[in-house]
Amino acid sequence: MAIADDHAQSERSDAVLLEAITTNNDMLALQQLFDRYRQQLFQTALGITRDQQLAEEVLQDCFYRLYRHAKKLDGSMPLAPWLYRVTVNLCYSRIKRQRPWYEPFHQLAERLRASSRSAPDVVAERREMQDVVRQTLERLSPQHRAVLVLHYFHDYSLTEIAEILECPEGTIKSRLFYARKILKEQLYQAAIEGEPLIDGISF
Repeated sequence: MAIADDHAQSERSDAVLLEAITTNNDMLALQQLFDRYRQQLFQTALGITRDQQLAEEVLQDCFYRLYRHAKKLDGSMPLAPWLYRVTVNLCYSRIKRQRPWYEPFHQLAERLRASSRSAPDVVAERREMQDVVRQTLERLSPQHRAVLVLHYFHDYSLTEIAEILECPEGTIKSRLFYARKILKEQLYQAAIEGEPLIDGISF
């Protein structure tokens, strides 16, 4: 019976968990939402800030704000877009007051390029691509980086990203076009002539 109860707890919807937080100050419900979204939100924050410590701070602050503002949220609406919006805005605010970025952004490099060759070649070329992507990302603003992360990591459409970031869809299209253009130029410039450079991304 205890196992069944635990399973039922874990399967509660976002709306039910929000209701539990607002009516009963249910910390277990908050923990369940944290466990449900922590990985996606952390990767989003890491993608924008390129700093693991900042990303962890953003994640904690995001759920603190969820706890504080739970009563104001509409349980009939999806929770994820609100969480992503808060995460992105927290990243922007921290970037403005923090030191320059220094952590390489391995995740995007892995996402942008896949290889079918032998392991030693894969390791060497991944390192090379990581360097290229890191240098490229330093040329992009946090706003452009946010669009890339939401689109390629979380598979949000341009319309959905526009809603999350509260920007016109045309602005999102422009940011994504510019970011992909810069990435494409840098990756092709660094590649070995005649070899495929990027799998899974259409420019």
